[in-house]
Amino acid sequence: MADGFDTDMLWDEFHRKVNMNSQELRSYLLADASDEEGFPPDPDMGIDTLGRAVLHVLNKRKGDLTKVDLEVMRQVVDLVETMGERTDDESRRELMSVGHDPLKG
Repeated sequence: MADGFDTDMLWDEFHRKVNMNSQELRSYLLADASDEEGFPPDPDMGIDTLGRAVLHVLNKRKGDLTKVDLEVMRQVVDLVETMGERTDDESRRELMSVGHDPLKG
């Protein structure tokens, strides 16, 4: 894990941007991955890769973060900041796939 103030700031910012808890995100990702025929044969198929990585980070303590986790956190913070609080369907789905619901207070 990369220690230091930067990690603390990133941790805090990530948790401000990710306003869905792990159960909400997991449920959303599973529902989003299912289609009219049900879930695909491969449980990872159709589930957003970055969303899975966010779930992984949400289940960790700050002291257990890896460099890969820190990169995931940076990607999420950047994505949410870039997209802002867009609430059109497509943008909201993209934001929710990484744990940010723009309609959540």
